[in-house]
Amino acid sequence: MSDLPDLDAMPKVMGDDGQFHATDDEVDLSGTPVEAWVALGFFWLLGATVFYQFITRYVMNNSASWTEEIARYMLIATVFTGATIGVAKNNHIQVDFFYRFMPTWLSRFMGTLVDVLRLAFFAAATVLTGQMMDKLGSYKMTIIDLPMNLVYGVVMAGFAAMTLRAIWVARVHWQRGYTVLERPESEMTDR
Repeated sequence: MSDLPDLDAMPKVMGDDGQFHATDDEVDLSGTPVEAWVALGFFWLLGATVFYQFITRYVMNNSASWTEEIARYMLIATVFTGATIGVAKNNHIQVDFFYRFMPTWLSRFMGTLVDVLRLAFFAAATVLTGQMMDKLGSYKMTIIDLPMNLVYGVVMAGFAAMTLRAIWVARVHWQRGYTVLERPESEMTDR
């Protein structure tokens, strides 16, 4: 008569006592890379800074001028340390469509080339950031009397960590004989 499902046949959500009972799976953080904890720390500092900015601006009606600048730098730190997680998991944006139609030897060559170019890019970015820090010298932040090299130092550390992770990813790809471009369903933990 009606297309509505039988409610009694569905899985039980509430116990016989009328209360909701749910059990979650155990949380396992053992596989979390160090970079993720560093990025989380920067993210919490960013959140605390923005919260302080909100309180001083809208509650106290006396905005702290330093919060805007520090929030910007905390966002930069979060992004560059967080990008390392993408390199470690090898899940940055990639196009694997053509790899399905290439001969095996060509897709293997192209996957290795991508690993080498990624590694070269991150290494070059690390060196260029170091050179930028040399050129800045003792240049200070706009509002806070701290050196700008603190910000660029975090960026350089992020690029250096991405370089190290790119070496690790290339090594894993070489050892197992295929890249994620050749087999998109694979993960870095597959061996």
